[in-house]
Amino acid sequence: MKIYGVTGWKNAGKTGLMERLVAEITSRGLSVSTIKHAHHSFDVDHPGKDSHRHRVAGAHEVLLASKNRIALMQELRDHEEPELAHLLTRLSPVDLVLIEGYKRDRHPKIEAHRAVTGQPLIAPGDDTIRAVASDVPLTLDRPVFGLDDTIALADFVLREVGL
Repeated sequence: MKIYGVTGWKNAGKTGLMERLVAEITSRGLSVSTIKHAHHSFDVDHPGKDSHRHRVAGAHEVLLASKNRIALMQELRDHEEPELAHLLTRLSPVDLVLIEGYKRDRHPKIEAHRAVTGQPLIAPGDDTIRAVASDVPLTLDRPVFGLDDTIALADFVLREVGL
């Protein structure tokens, strides 16, 4: 599987860019999966639901299945957060996996940048960032795209991974 990342600071436009890239690339007939890193605690389950009750009771994994989707929840309890490389092995084969976040991992990435955040660019100190998608003009030593130029960004990613 080919992998490519979208990274950037909070509120830089990462999720919107990911959403647009997934829609554009899948519209071209390619299969795409995503991995998103969360720095905070999150829950996809709800108190009172049977699956939540199973987890609270101590189940290590709870697989919830219907005719529309499957969700596998795995409780880490006292274990370390799995590394990105391990998470990638758990996905079914697809043409491309887009990864949101994981700034420190060494896969190729596009940095999403919005000036309003006031955050500095990550790209100048990170050679894994191959391009920047920004809402303001920038002069850098790598390609800069408009944050909303989805077609050009998708073309760039697909060229980079050889698809």
